[in-house]
Amino acid sequence: MVIKQMLKDRILTDKERKNLSILEAVRKNGPISRTDISKITELNIVTVSNYVSHYIKKGLVIEGELDESTGGRKPVLVELNPKAGYIVGVGLNMMSMVGVLVDLEINVITEVKRERLPENSEKVIPLMVELAAEIIEKAEIDKSKIVGVGVGVPGIIDERGRTIRWPQSLGEKDVSVCSSIKDTFERRLNIPTIVENDANAAVLGEKWLGLDRDVRHMVYMFSGVGCGILINEEIYRGANGAAGELGIASPHTSKDSSLKMATQLGRWEMDLGMMRHARERIEKGETTALKDYVGGDLSKLTFKDIVRGSREKDALTLKVIEQAGQDLGKKIAFIVNFLNPEVVVIGGGIEDCGAPLLDVIKTTVKEWAAEEASSQAKIIPSAFGENAVALGVVGIVAREIFAQA
Repeated sequence: MVIKQMLKDRILTDKERKNLSILEAVRKNGPISRTDISKITELNIVTVSNYVSHYIKKGLVIEGELDESTGGRKPVLVELNPKAGYIVGVGLNMMSMVGVLVDLEINVITEVKRERLPENSEKVIPLMVELAAEIIEKAEIDKSKIVGVGVGVPGIIDERGRTIRWPQSLGEKDVSVCSSIKDTFERRLNIPTIVENDANAAVLGEKWLGLDRDVRHMVYMFSGVGCGILINEEIYRGANGAAGELGIASPHTSKDSSLKMATQLGRWEMDLGMMRHARERIEKGETTALKDYVGGDLSKLTFKDIVRGSREKDALTLKVIEQAGQDLGKKIAFIVNFLNPEVVVIGGGIEDCGAPLLDVIKTTVKEWAAEEASSQAKIIPSAFGENAVALGVVGIVAREIFAQA
């Protein structure tokens, strides 16, 4: 199996759509009969049988035990052959790099996590490549069956995944990575590689691996700095892959000016400004356990400390989280009115703050969004947490493999 061409660069043929539909039904529902596949996909039984027979010959699908029958011949069940191929996924998160190796049923076989560099720079790319190489080396599988690598990174990626621009928050200069991420991975690993924006990967991962089949329109809020948009079950990338970047910025605007407009149109910090707001409150004399966590050195304060303060119900931390939830809730309310999604997933790391953040977001969206839109939108935390991006790019590679089956 070889990834011939990325799904995101073209319209699927009729055969590819059928491949994807049938194999998704088998992956999610197997062991399953051909008749039930036909019902789920709404393809006729002859088409399903022909396609399934082809998958069996290729070793992608295997026949299992006979199903229960109400009379007549018992139908044979089929299921995905998880060992037919393996996929590597590497995702860059707010605080970590996560790498996974999965089989075709998306069972995680090997997982490695590393703390990431605090800034977005070209130095991050070789570290991600080495993480992928480490995962492959550790995995006790037939390495020749690794069919693809998925890479999820923040920023605006060109249509071929060859260069990337990382928009920075609060008036800082954007960072452009001129070397090809795709080529760097393929040279080092000699495996076909797909590169995707982190929020786009996460929204597809949440839908494809977790949510109900009937959900067609959803948004994944990657902190407050970007979002993945799913329309009619497909990622919406815009004209050249820049869709989903939240916030405007000008190189002629000062950092102070950017800060003042951050809760409105401006770009945000990954942590929604929670660490900055906490420091400001502490410097004004408010008491908090956060100061004890870092031994009085506020320069050492991290988002992990905010999460800890939330779990330990530190009063100052809860105030900071409440403000962040209100700010993000207003931004989500705007998006809910604009796109009218069925589901809004809160992810990117901020969901670790738990109910103190999520409850405020829900209340704020209900207050600020149109009733028709807010009553439709279900707001939930990411099902996969810091694994969402890595599993999302794995899902993109798997869909490509299935489409070309």
